[in-house]
Amino acid sequence: VQLQASGGGLVQAGDSLRLSCAASRRTNSNNGMGWFRRAPGRDREFVASISRSGSSTVYTDSVKGRFTISRDNAKNTMYLQMNVLKPEDTAVYYCAQNRYVTTSRRSDDYDYWGQGTLVTVSS
Repeated sequence: VQLQASGGGLVQAGDSLRLSCAASRRTNSNNGMGWFRRAPGRDREFVASISRSGSSTVYTDSVKGRFTISRDNAKNTMYLQMNVLKPEDTAVYYCAQNRYVTTSRRSDDYDYWGQGTLVTVSS
């Protein structure tokens, strides 16, 4: 499975962006998926995860109410809608597929990773 993240860019605080993660083949519809991010000088951190069906989602506290994770299994694509962006959201965002059917906050549960897309939020 290859994952391709896209949609990053330079925006101002308060703006919105939608990230996409396209899988190379259909197998991603059998697994939970997630978004992680790495800010400059910081460790990679969990952002959001979605179950195989899309019925279950989890978020890190700092993005709750602002970010929405979703997926379209027919298109083999996952999304991260990011609203009310803040400068502290600046990071490289990575999509990943875990080895289960449900959500996971643990990076060790993820077997496949995309290359990352840079999101820069100016104040």
